[in-house]
Amino acid sequence: MNERLLPASVTENSIYLHVEISPHRGLLRPNLEGMTELRLEELSAANAVAANSLELRPGQEAFATPTTYTQEEPGIDPTRAWSRVIKRGEEVVGFVRAYCDPEHPQEELRCCIWRITVAGSHQGAGVGRFAVNAVIDEAKRQECEKLTVMWTPGQEGPGEFFHHLGFVDIGDTAYGDRIGALPLA
Repeated sequence: MNERLLPASVTENSIYLHVEISPHRGLLRPNLEGMTELRLEELSAANAVAANSLELRPGQEAFATPTTYTQEEPGIDPTRAWSRVIKRGEEVVGFVRAYCDPEHPQEELRCCIWRITVAGSHQGAGVGRFAVNAVIDEAKRQECEKLTVMWTPGQEGPGEFFHHLGFVDIGDTAYGDRIGALPLA
């Protein structure tokens, strides 16, 4: 699918990215007519239920939260987390959480994508790419030099997606999760 990103506009709590979507390559896509505008909203009580209720495609549940994040979460500073829902129109179609703490003792957790969830019906429509680009912008704003992400390897896992966006495997965690990195300089 070819996408053309148009200038973004910013409001107090949202970022709007205008996306033109060309005809798909024979893949099943959601009907996006009139709904191509993606925007971010801070995670809040008003949208948390929708974010937590996003339905994945069958088989993807096992890849939703890598073991490394589950094990390391108690040691992170919650004030350094960056959590946003992704909306298309008024519908919550995704969720992204990142973490930026240049002082974290584990290098791979200093600036990382903690979680991306895209509703199964909206996968393949640019929502995940939008989420990663939003994290990249935030990481650059915080002067990070490298963005990392971890995932559980597997057929239905997100590894191919991250590789397609330029992340390169740099190792595995003690829990068996793959670590990908993307230089931001």
